[in-house]
Amino acid sequence: MAVYLVALPLVAAAMALLAPSNRWRPWLLPLGSGAHLYLVVEVLRAPTPETGANEWLVIDPLGKVFLLSLGVLHFLCMLYAPGYLALRPERSNRVLCTCMMFSLSMMSLVVLSHHLGLMWVAVEATTLASAPSLYFNHNPRSLQATWKYLLICSVGIALALLGSLFLAYSALHADLRTTLLFEDLVGEASQLSVPWLRAAFVLLFVGYGTKMGLAPMHTWKPDAYGEAPGLVGALLAGGVTSCSFFAILRAYHITAAAGEGEFAQRIMVFMGLLSMATAAAFMIRQGDFKRLLAYSSVEHMGILVLGVGIGGKTGILASLLHVINNAMTKGVLFLSAGNIHRAYGSRLARDVHGAIRSLPLSGSLFLAGFLAGCGSPPFGPFVSEFSVLVAALESGRYMVAALFLLAMLVVFIGMGLTVLAVVFGKPTHPSSEVPFPDGISTGAPIVGFMAIVLMMGIYIPQPLVALLDDAVAFLQLGVSS
Repeated sequence: MAVYLVALPLVAAAMALLAPSNRWRPWLLPLGSGAHLYLVVEVLRAPTPETGANEWLVIDPLGKVFLLSLGVLHFLCMLYAPGYLALRPERSNRVLCTCMMFSLSMMSLVVLSHHLGLMWVAVEATTLASAPSLYFNHNPRSLQATWKYLLICSVGIALALLGSLFLAYSALHADLRTTLLFEDLVGEASQLSVPWLRAAFVLLFVGYGTKMGLAPMHTWKPDAYGEAPGLVGALLAGGVTSCSFFAILRAYHITAAAGEGEFAQRIMVFMGLLSMATAAAFMIRQGDFKRLLAYSSVEHMGILVLGVGIGGKTGILASLLHVINNAMTKGVLFLSAGNIHRAYGSRLARDVHGAIRSLPLSGSLFLAGFLAGCGSPPFGPFVSEFSVLVAALESGRYMVAALFLLAMLVVFIGMGLTVLAVVFGKPTHPSSEVPFPDGISTGAPIVGFMAIVLMMGIYIPQPLVALLDDAVAFLQLGVSS
């Protein structure tokens, strides 16, 4: 089944590349993504398979959580794609459609890889798959954003490669057989050379943290998210960055199993708070609402690593839950922001007012997405962010809890100033004069995202709770106390 999860999107990507019709090609996206989501559901229903030391592709409890999040995110974005691309008939969509499906294949490969070298290749492939999509608008700004994304992420991925080599050498230095298989590294973690292991974790964290967009390695995000189409931004912010976080969790698991979990957690707490503080600072008086979403992503990446850094079952569970909540919320924000940008022809708050009257659906969803992203009840992110706070208080980290709340407050104020200016006020364009009004094809997928975000704040289905509990137990399995 693991091979099919990688191969099926590859076949869909090849079909999109070869399809001759610019009009009908986009419909391959929801079909291919829907088939992939069906396979994911079948995987979730099946018992977790036994893992062998020689297996490179394994579906483990942690991978199931990320597969579910990626599958739902990608499918809803692909439902949005045909309607969006129908509004852009002047632009060939061959490259974009191909990259969308290739990216899904590589994101699945990241999650399924139990060889850290193969995982590194897959993470790098997600970079290469996303870059052409950033250039979809074919203007100087999108070209600059594409090159910035490639160069900065390539530096990060190079550091991650060096970290993988250091990890292998930590085994060799301890007279163990050199291996990058995940099960071997966790099983032999207590025998790894501690100095080389620590150096490996730092390099892996910084390397994959660059791709994740943690501050101060986040500098590619504002340009990339600002210039990318909304559906590409949603996949980057909720999918590709989640894969990078997944890679960091693999490194953390090995480090914690070696008894160096406290070392890793100190780094993660510091970097998590730094990312939140950086995002809060840049959100104040941010006039570009698409770049605003980039800094929102920086903040939420900080929350992800902060939860794991705080540790304990509550902290890790909060982070894994936030992976799903963040992905769904980013789907709401990026797709609705894309609709507003297209209708007004500008992404600057000074040019866009009264979106809730000109575009009732997109404007309302953008406002709701803002409230959800800032951790307001009754939405899903409130549950996961509140759980991070509870984990900090339970562990006696009162200063961390205070700084967390302060950053959240500044983010709410900074983001609110821009979002409220865009949504309310006298409409820049009357609804009758909006060139691209709300439609079912570009509105229904956002409603789907919003429904999930709301459900996750009111009631988390029991199968998902069991899935998250299994993932937490898996991360804590073999970890030295």
